Amino acid sequence: MALHLLVSALFWAAVLALALGVARRASLWRRGRAAQVRWTGLLAVPKRYFVDLHDVVAREPFVARAHVATAGGGVAALALVGVNYGLGLYSRWLDGALLLAGLLMLGGAAAMAYRRRQAPARLSRGPWQRLPYSLMLFALAVVSVGLLGAEAPGTLAPWLAAAVAAAFALGAAELALGIGLGGPMKHAVAGLIHLGLHPRPERFATDTAGPNPATALKRLQLPALPEVVRTGGAAPSARVIPIKAEVPLGVRKPADFAWNRLLSFDACVQCGKCEAACPAKAAGQPLNPKKLIQDMVVGMAGGSDAAYAGTPYPGRPVGEHRGAPDEAIVPGLVGAETLWSCTTCRACVQACPMLIEHVDAVVDIRRGLTLNDGVVPNKGAEALTNLRETDTVGGHPLSARANWAVDLGVPMLAEGEGTDWLLLVGEGGFDMRYQRTLRALVKTLKHAGLKVALLGAAETDCGDLARRLGDEAGFQRLARQLIGTLQTRRFKHIVTADPHVLHTVKNEYPALGAQFDVWHHSQLLARLLEEGRLKAAPGQRLPSVTYHDPCYLGRYSREVKAPRNALKGIGIQVVEMERHGEAARCCGGGGGAPWTDIPGKTRIPDIRMEDARATGAAVVAVACPQCTAMLEGVVGPRPEVLDIAELVARAVEVA
Repeated sequence: MALHLLVSALFWAAVLALALGVARRASLWRRGRAAQVRWTGLLAVPKRYFVDLHDVVAREPFVARAHVATAGGGVAALALVGVNYGLGLYSRWLDGALLLAGLLMLGGAAAMAYRRRQAPARLSRGPWQRLPYSLMLFALAVVSVGLLGAEAPGTLAPWLAAAVAAAFALGAAELALGIGLGGPMKHAVAGLIHLGLHPRPERFATDTAGPNPATALKRLQLPALPEVVRTGGAAPSARVIPIKAEVPLGVRKPADFAWNRLLSFDACVQCGKCEAACPAKAAGQPLNPKKLIQDMVVGMAGGSDAAYAGTPYPGRPVGEHRGAPDEAIVPGLVGAETLWSCTTCRACVQACPMLIEHVDAVVDIRRGLTLNDGVVPNKGAEALTNLRETDTVGGHPLSARANWAVDLGVPMLAEGEGTDWLLLVGEGGFDMRYQRTLRALVKTLKHAGLKVALLGAAETDCGDLARRLGDEAGFQRLARQLIGTLQTRRFKHIVTADPHVLHTVKNEYPALGAQFDVWHHSQLLARLLEEGRLKAAPGQRLPSVTYHDPCYLGRYSREVKAPRNALKGIGIQVVEMERHGEAARCCGGGGGAPWTDIPGKTRIPDIRMEDARATGAAVVAVACPQCTAMLEGVVGPRPEVLDIAELVARAVEVA
């Protein structure tokens, strides 16, 4: 048989194998819960692939170019083979184009193979080691077909035709059989569908304003709950009260995930960028985001993690976890301590080239544990009990929320009263260290002539911690309570020094029907300095400063410029840490981590402070009460930790 007929037959055999593989994998995805998807998103796949996804991949230029060459050449080659050989055209002109596509793919695959020889530890091995070479084999076959494919029967030696056909078949099998059998190339098909039917389509919106910001957790539909009955203080024995519901709340087993969430797990390329970014993994806590996603793949298909060829959870060997779609995730598939190690900093999400939402998965499983079983480790249960009993994380009386401002002449906004700027204090109002920051901020704003007020005892917790610890019921109760309070006051803007309050009120309250104009204090200070309403006093000696980006400001609210502009406005030149901006390392204070307190080999804030020491700066500027607490808790010689508000106040001589 002539080579062109062999290629035609192999092409249609590969198409059939691919169709069967996709159908098999889709049957696994369909085990998940129903999901509302925008099917029109499939039409946006080219833009999302070539723009949104490659905006992330391009952070590593060599990898980006190799990926473009391999994927672009491969897609072009498959299309040309389909047209020229699948349809039986056998055009020499199309063979010429096929030759160019094959050469492009060969170059990209060769670059991948070269990188694999010097692979960073984060890359998975196993079948992924084979992938560059199988793609090179397919590319060589494509080049050979482009050169020889349309030759007349009998002009090629049988052994040569057989060799080219075999290489074509083996290379095509990597894709055609890969998705059905769960091989590395399943990401190519699952990834494209995932981009079109992404669980967070708002990530691709050009306008991020509105009721569904790209970083806001999805609202969980809850059954009707009884009113909270308080006992007059924190319960003697801190505990979380499970909710009895006909349908389990959150995610308890893999099949509880939405089907397009299961699809997203299959899109993982096991590149390990998430594990390299994870602060818990760096601290030796039992979390690796890549391993977590692969465990969800195991649970979706059923089986064990014995075939996993990547970095394990620190201190946890591979091969001990098993799962199935309808079996509990914890403890069989994933240990509870893995889930509670997450700081919800979204560094993994920000680093992921396939735009997978690791943090959403973690919080959904936490919801399953907290709402159904009432299981939260260490002081996490105490914090949720305090929120239920006192509307504060620390169990403080609300009347003490504004004691730090007693001598500052700041009005407490009562029902029906109004102001220009309403300052939401957050839990930092009960912390003596952070009260210094709040006092500096209020003095500075009054110095600029702003009309500022507080809620005082009327300010209840915004619900951030409850939501990150999986207590969605507690979050929704606290959110509606604070929304009700805010709606009885008149103000133009809200300002807060707490990025967690900022994100919750600005980004997550809209899903509950409440939208407010919320500013972070660094944004307001930068504006006042830019407008000349605040001016640094002349002749001051300025310290060398490095700035630590809070995760809930930099990644959740996409604000990295304002804090630097505020420091620049008082004459400070920031010395950047290696990891800064949206790629900054977490301080360890988010996601309830200080309360769940899962041990590792070291502490996350110690790692971050080492980043700061490496700059040689005398001061670490911060913009979050939790960052202040975590970084000031580092013992030994270190830079001084000061909030941006304190630095600005010193510069304008009001502190």
